[in-house]
Amino acid sequence: MRGQAGTAEPAEDGSGGTVPRQRAGGRRGAPADAPAEAPADGRAARRVAARQQGRRGRRGRRRMRRWQQVLVYGATGVVVLAVATGGYLYYRFNSNIQQAPLYAGEDGDAGQEVPDAFGRTPINVLVIGSDSRSDPENCTIGGACEDSGTNADVNLLLHVSADRSNATVMSIPRDLVTDLPGCKDPKTGKSVFKAQRGMINSTLLGGPGCTVAAVRKLTDLPIDHFVQVDFTGVVKMSDAVGGVPVCVSDNVYDPYSHLKLSKGEHTLQGLAALQFVRTRHGFGDGTDIGRSSAQHLFLGSMIRQLKGAGTLTNPAELLSLADAATSALTVDPGLDGVTKLVGLGQDISKVPSERITFTTMQVVHDPADDDRRLIGPGATDLFRMIKEDRPLTGGPQPGAAASAAPSTPASASAPASAPAAPSTPPAANGPARSGTTVVVRNGTGVTGRAAALADVLRQAGFAKGTAAGQSVTAAHSAVTYPAGKKAAAEQVAAALGLPASAVRAGDGSSVELLIGTDWTTGTSYPAAAGGSAPATSATPSTDPAAALKGADVSTADDTSGCAKVGRQKTVSLPGMGGMTPVQAYDRSKNVPDSAP
Repeated sequence: MRGQAGTAEPAEDGSGGTVPRQRAGGRRGAPADAPAEAPADGRAARRVAARQQGRRGRRGRRRMRRWQQVLVYGATGVVVLAVATGGYLYYRFNSNIQQAPLYAGEDGDAGQEVPDAFGRTPINVLVIGSDSRSDPENCTIGGACEDSGTNADVNLLLHVSADRSNATVMSIPRDLVTDLPGCKDPKTGKSVFKAQRGMINSTLLGGPGCTVAAVRKLTDLPIDHFVQVDFTGVVKMSDAVGGVPVCVSDNVYDPYSHLKLSKGEHTLQGLAALQFVRTRHGFGDGTDIGRSSAQHLFLGSMIRQLKGAGTLTNPAELLSLADAATSALTVDPGLDGVTKLVGLGQDISKVPSERITFTTMQVVHDPADDDRRLIGPGATDLFRMIKEDRPLTGGPQPGAAASAAPSTPASASAPASAPAAPSTPPAANGPARSGTTVVVRNGTGVTGRAAALADVLRQAGFAKGTAAGQSVTAAHSAVTYPAGKKAAAEQVAAALGLPASAVRAGDGSSVELLIGTDWTTGTSYPAAAGGSAPATSATPSTDPAAALKGADVSTADDTSGCAKVGRQKTVSLPGMGGMTPVQAYDRSKNVPDSAP
């Protein structure tokens, strides 16, 4: 029977066997029904086998192509999922971050950094710890939910050098009383904080941009960014890094922050970490100075944790840290994205731990209120050191002028750029400072300038009657004196860094300081504004020890320090009256420790 075209049918061979008949069109030049050649030498059989193998090969390739497609589609799906997840995380982290204007002062701006010889610029970031209880979570953590206001529990100025070789973290005590600028809402132009003399932590009531304006006015430092962290941020970040090891010198219980720790080392997470950084009555003399010192120990330990535990290279831990950090931050528009925050983190991570200096600006007790502090001798030297991008850990000072005058011992003379300590002896053949009353007149148009510099002069040892006088209008700052008071006027000028050319005879009956428009910020006269300052002004710019005199100092690589538990009666328990934090620990057996 003849087969249909395009199919094979059996054909008898000479031996009674069968072989497939050639398919139509299968052999060139042969009719479809031509009898097959006898495979005398087996070549036909080999051809048949080859054709069958070819069909199996094509079917196999078709099957392989289908599996390849599955693999390709699957791999593509994984990539798409990864990209989508990454996009989701990026969106999530970005959406976590809140932002607010950098500067809210009614006058001026946040300042500009000066590039070094290679075009690099330093970075100044104000880190603000908010005590806001505006949401249920922060209210639960912080307690005292009836406190509806928002104050800055912590003000840390982070300075990273232009060459990223060193960094300084300077604490500004919340108890500091100074002249505060007026602030407005940058969007509406309406006043949100009135210019006044008060505690610097109160400026957060006008928003973080108002705190930036206050720190700018106090230090004369440009502020490039701010980062505001709330209670939950400290809790989440301490958890994300796996806890922060700390040490306390003695048993301590502060019933106000609820920190309770036994003497020795502990690893703090969650609420315990927040209690530690908020404690003020448990450390030192019960003021913000002791708390700042404990915060420096905590931050140094956290830096060592991040660098030593590989957190920054572990994807899971890094994601956890990023989620914890971004969900608790309010930043300025310059840091409003994850990539910008990562860039800042990378800049900071370049600095070796031993070159990260923690310090607290120098302050003195306020004679009018023992619970308040005023700017102390040496603070303006510290501000200037940071502004000039000088490292505070010793070693070479980049950019220091070769012609700078040789350093003189700190006790030899008061720096011209800052008020001398009250104990500074009078100049040779000059009167004692305590006998000189100075009238300070504000010619700048900036509210509070006269009162601020009158404070500085009183702290420097001039008579307690030194005070602000009637305002005037003036372009140039000067010190004037009546007959016989030239030496006293020269002392005033030297204490504030004014050049000798600024001292001149006047018509009044008192030594008078006239503050001109060439000196609208800061408490030491800027040399560039009106001539050269005395040669001794080079000393604080090149000597870290001089700039840090009277300040609490540590570095991030120091593992030997313990938070110093106070020995004064700074706390009390119900029905027991005042006692030390050590006594409070011993008398509170029923209160569990914050950490094992």
